[in-house]
Amino acid sequence: MHGGFEHKLGVLFVCLGNICRSPMAEGAFRAVAEQRGLSCLVDSAGTASYHVGSQPDPRAIAVASLHGIDIAGQAARQIERDDFYRFSHIIAMDRANLEGLRSKAPRDGTARLAMLMDAVDGRRGEPVADPYYGNTQAFETAWSVIALGVEAWTARLLLESQTQRRA
Repeated sequence: MHGGFEHKLGVLFVCLGNICRSPMAEGAFRAVAEQRGLSCLVDSAGTASYHVGSQPDPRAIAVASLHGIDIAGQAARQIERDDFYRFSHIIAMDRANLEGLRSKAPRDGTARLAMLMDAVDGRRGEPVADPYYGNTQAFETAWSVIALGVEAWTARLLLESQTQRRA
């Protein structure tokens, strides 16, 4: 236990500004986890502070909504030191953000760092392309990749939590 946090299952999705990929991943994961009965803390953050306090990009909100998920109530925030203790898994959308997380991680941080696609067979290390400078189609493409990653992480974490309960 560090900083008053009990280490339980928690997933933090991270991209650069926390207005496109990570809010979509947070919303998608929350929905899939709920459907599958996976109880865990879910949030998202950015490695940079560009958009702190901002709502997700309107295109991200629109694409998530097309898939039945409301992310409009989310507010961008920057990763904090406590996140490395509060969450069991911190999942980056690309290599640059994973490296940024590694450089910010305290030596005794307990969170496991990974990329979203690491849980998908044959796609380890593959980034989720940043749709920010693209059009609506770029957001739809990002959503498809995120949905695949989220499904795989949910399955992996369900298995981990069942294994821990039996131990």
